Amino acid sequence: MTRRSWVETAALGCLAILLLAVGAALRPLVAADDRPAPPVLTDTEIGFAQDMLAHHNQALLMVQRLDSGINPTVRTLAQQISDTQRTEIGMLLGWLRMAEALAINPQPMAWMYADRSETTDHHHTGPATSTAATTSAAMPGMATQAELDALAAARGADAESLFLQLMRRHHYGGIQMAQAAERQLSSGIVKQAARDMLDTQSREIGVLGLLLSRS
Repeated sequence: MTRRSWVETAALGCLAILLLAVGAALRPLVAADDRPAPPVLTDTEIGFAQDMLAHHNQALLMVQRLDSGINPTVRTLAQQISDTQRTEIGMLLGWLRMAEALAINPQPMAWMYADRSETTDHHHTGPATSTAATTSAAMPGMATQAELDALAAARGADAESLFLQLMRRHHYGGIQMAQAAERQLSSGIVKQAARDMLDTQSREIGVLGLLLSRS
């Protein structure tokens, strides 16, 4: 074999190796991948976000119905709660949009009571064998319409006392929900958010209790 033939053969060999390498690199880009994409959020994460969104929205409603002439300390705390939960509402809505999920849960609280043993952990009435469907209406800590109307009509010290009682109960309910989500989820941003909500609302409950004892 002449030197020229040897060089041409070597060049062709290098070219073949290069083409094989390029083909291997491009294969993931052109080959069809029929594997389903992993979900953005799990069913538990979606249910928690939907129900906590509804829970937070009622907290904002309670702040809106609070008499503007109350003690400035209570008013400041109410505004702080409103600001915190409004920020978290934006976060929850963002997650639900990414997951292409509804903002309203068609089966409220089903995620929380998926394990029937949960019903005994959160002091809800009814037999331990209650299904998710029968317990879904009992979102912990929520005020009734009559209580919201009473808050809107109350003035001065009466408004302060009623608000503090309702918001403290509301926060206890939010903590139950956050604890359930934190316990059920193994990791992820929703689990961390549930922990943050748990910490924030626990601190605020301490302040609510202190103000209530002085009212």
